[in-house]
Amino acid sequence: MIKKIIGIGLLSSSLVLSACAMMDNSNPGEEKEPNNDTAAQEREDNKEADSVNTPEVSLQKKDEGKEVEQLQTALNTIGYELTINGQYDEMTTWAITDLQLQQGLTAIGIYNEETMKTINELLENSSVIEAGIGLPIQAEPVSTSSGTPVIGNPYDQLALVNKEYALPQEYEPGDLVTPDVPFPFEEDLPKKQIREVAATKLEELFQAAEEAGLDLYAQSGYRSYDRQEELFANYVSNHGEEEANLFSARPGESEHQSGLTMDVTSPDVEFQLNTDFGETDEGKWLAENAAEFGFIIRYPEGKEEITKYQYEPWHIRYVGEKAAKEITENNLTLEEYLTN
Repeated sequence: MIKKIIGIGLLSSSLVLSACAMMDNSNPGEEKEPNNDTAAQEREDNKEADSVNTPEVSLQKKDEGKEVEQLQTALNTIGYELTINGQYDEMTTWAITDLQLQQGLTAIGIYNEETMKTINELLENSSVIEAGIGLPIQAEPVSTSSGTPVIGNPYDQLALVNKEYALPQEYEPGDLVTPDVPFPFEEDLPKKQIREVAATKLEELFQAAEEAGLDLYAQSGYRSYDRQEELFANYVSNHGEEEANLFSARPGESEHQSGLTMDVTSPDVEFQLNTDFGETDEGKWLAENAAEFGFIIRYPEGKEEITKYQYEPWHIRYVGEKAAKEITENNLTLEEYLTN
């Protein structure tokens, strides 16, 4: 919801109220002096909005500097109350996500060209956002039934979802689409879906793999909370909870619910999801090239103590090209990247 502040309207209302209050003491035809204080405030507000500039570069979580200060100042001008510290922190990410949700933009928590245009329009019109309408801030900490803290911004493209941070039970991305990539099955199942922001890049990745003479297939993308609950219960029944928790996730703790993950495979491993995939031509190519399209191998070999999952060369997560390249070049996990 946007509340547009129009100084002229306020001035008119002020004059009407003044006239009513003074009617008994007024002479017919007598003109009233305009409210100079209100007019001056209107000019000051417009001047302030005109002097605010938005950054012309893309910004995201972990970025720092003058451009971030510019962005925070612009956000405060349209109704937010951020600390202007030059750090693209959780609160800045929240404000951008809230704005994107309110304005019908792709909600990913990243400041991009689409978001810049919207903020500029709001500034030009001296419009004010009612902060928190799109993404309310949690009044109290929320946890899953197993005690895992629930994150407050599940839309965030860089959201950390693992055994220590869970997605809300009711969260289902509103922009799920089926990417135009090969699957080893024909059924129109929810697991074919992925968020639109990741789908476009997944299609580009698969096109590049095909041009390299590789047979890459998508196997499993979006998975709802309820479906994850069902799968995990089956694994626990067959393997026990401790072992099941090494290769599966409790409901809410699975990245598949975020809509930013896709499991991939190839004919060389009979379309299975196993570590042998990492030794195939497709698996090796994926590890070397995924970052160019904004994806990372989410659970890399040798990082099991950090991710708390076994090595999964088939599990790719979309984080955007900027983060993916830094994570891959420095041999980091998403956990390490976000906490460094």
